[in-house]
Amino acid sequence: MSSRAKKKQANRVVREQLARERRRRRLVISIVAVLCVVAAGLAGLSVYEVRKPASYAVPAHATGDHTGIVVSPGRVEVDLYVDYLCPNCRNFEQSAASTLDQLVSDGRIRLVYRPIAILDQNTSPTGYSSRAGSAAACAADGGRFPAYTRALYAQQPAEGSAGLSNDRLVQIGTSVGLTSPSFAQCVRAQRYVSWMAHNTDAAAAANINGTPTVLVNGRQVDATADAISSAVNAA
Repeated sequence: MSSRAKKKQANRVVREQLARERRRRRLVISIVAVLCVVAAGLAGLSVYEVRKPASYAVPAHATGDHTGIVVSPGRVEVDLYVDYLCPNCRNFEQSAASTLDQLVSDGRIRLVYRPIAILDQNTSPTGYSSRAGSAAACAADGGRFPAYTRALYAQQPAEGSAGLSNDRLVQIGTSVGLTSPSFAQCVRAQRYVSWMAHNTDAAAAANINGTPTVLVNGRQVDATADAISSAVNAA
């Protein structure tokens, strides 16, 4: 083969290599572009999920996941799952109140109440746990959640009864300083009953099946003042 022919063949090989490289680059760019579009779509979906409005009303001072009421800030989180018809919850509240108050006063705990309605079927008509939890959420709107919670327990109805009427729930609010007409309207409209259903479903998904259930930094402890204090001190 002449030197001229060899040179032409070498030039053709170089051109083919360059063409293959251009095609490879175009393919890489196309793949990257597709991946960017997919990533942007997923990010948009995530933002939508975060920003998507809840299908239920959310009370003041609610947690980020909407399943609790934050009573105080603090380093160690203490979550209390309670049902307002539960006698053991009433006993726990009365026995642990001073300890919880001291831990809150010292700024040591982020106290979160997570009211749920697992005893709705235990009144006639059914639904008192949800109505009482809704009324407590109304009290959170008025800045009197802890006082209202304790007043509810002090007048806790018996299981199998009709439960407290909405009018009585309003009167209990008045006794702890909730005198605004908006509180009474909130209670009678049962504004947060759907929120209570959301809480109850979320608790079931987290395997919370009884009340009171107490978590300290996510770990379950006995529902006693001593157990809570020990867990907080160890955290």
